Amino acid sequence: MLETSARLLELLSLLQLRRDWTSSALADRLGVSTRTVRADIGKLRSLGYPVDARPGVAGGYRLAAGTAMPPLLLDDDEAVAVAVGLGVAATWRLGVEETSLTALAKLEQVMPSRLRRRVDAIREATSVVPGAEPPLDLAALSTVAAAVRAHERLRFGYTKPGGDEEKRHTEPQRLVSWGSVWYLLAWDLDRDDWRIFRVDRMVPRASTGVRFRPRAIPEGDVVEYVVRRVTKASTS
Repeated sequence: MLETSARLLELLSLLQLRRDWTSSALADRLGVSTRTVRADIGKLRSLGYPVDARPGVAGGYRLAAGTAMPPLLLDDDEAVAVAVGLGVAATWRLGVEETSLTALAKLEQVMPSRLRRRVDAIREATSVVPGAEPPLDLAALSTVAAAVRAHERLRFGYTKPGGDEEKRHTEPQRLVSWGSVWYLLAWDLDRDDWRIFRVDRMVPRASTGVRFRPRAIPEGDVVEYVVRRVTKASTS
């Protein structure tokens, strides 16, 4: 049987591993009684981890999203992967550069020295070409993504390559990230046809709340369609 502190870490690791656990399954994995599992869940909650309980004979638990981020349990490779990813993200023009750097600094503060050496080796041996595109407004991207996910019509201002701005009313279908540029594939309600918009040129308004039924993607593959159309436009 694991000691209490080690058992709590193991319990938290299990809860992060998959969405739902019955109390009996957790008890079996930890080698304790379901009563002990309940007590340990209480201890995790007191430490700030939001664990939801499912009522019923079998009972069950899941790690829910909270109002603040509690510490995460990462193994060595996961921690290095996150650190490297944050370092690369800090060179992109996506509006997350400063946030990526502060998150990376916090992660490196709690990293064992052996892992910091691995991250430093990768950083020092790698050259990253920063994106040459205009910076992306992360709030705008989030607004567009929410409309795509909810299948809600979206109105936005759009700056054309020549600098003129026009208003668009669309049914947003899918976001495509290609290199350092994000594109929106949408059905243009005013033109009654498919259009592709660069998100960095969009100024989304609040969601209209008007739902729509998703249309069949042109040619069946959104990535191939967007890449072909964008490539054709850039070479014409």
